[in-house]
Amino acid sequence: MSRREHPVWDHWPTDLDWQPMASDLRTVRLLGMSVRLLILAAVLALPLAVWLGPVGFLCALGIAAAIAALRSWIIVRAVRAWGFAERERDLLVKHGLLFRELSIVPYGRIQLVDLKAGPIERAFSLTTVQIRTAALGAVTEIPGLHPEVAAGLRDRLSARAAEVREGL
Repeated sequence: MSRREHPVWDHWPTDLDWQPMASDLRTVRLLGMSVRLLILAAVLALPLAVWLGPVGFLCALGIAAAIAALRSWIIVRAVRAWGFAERERDLLVKHGLLFRELSIVPYGRIQLVDLKAGPIERAFSLTTVQIRTAALGAVTEIPGLHPEVAAGLRDRLSARAAEVREGL
């Protein structure tokens, strides 16, 4: 058998009820990118105009717009790639387009479950669940959840982690 017939990503669990992120996560990520680009443009506009001249500056502006459009397309696709699923003994989190990642977090290894939200996330009523495990510095994030969904997930994960630890 060749590698093409059975790539490792075909072995992702497909029979699970994968939960998607809220659709507003696209908007949050696109706004975050826009804010960073505006700050970068404000800092670099005058030096680039002086260094490149008017024609060079317009070319640089066109290239930056093309890169921003490509990045926007990637953000929209990447948000669709996020998902999580709860199983009996662990939590699965998947994401990534080019570099795919599947994290399996056993409930018994969970030490801390946090909720966090930046200013743009809060404006769209979204929250990120952050899961810290016993592995040194290991953090798994599930972004773009509505606060009630995130709080419910936090409570379920904390309860399951406590149950598993008590059973040891």
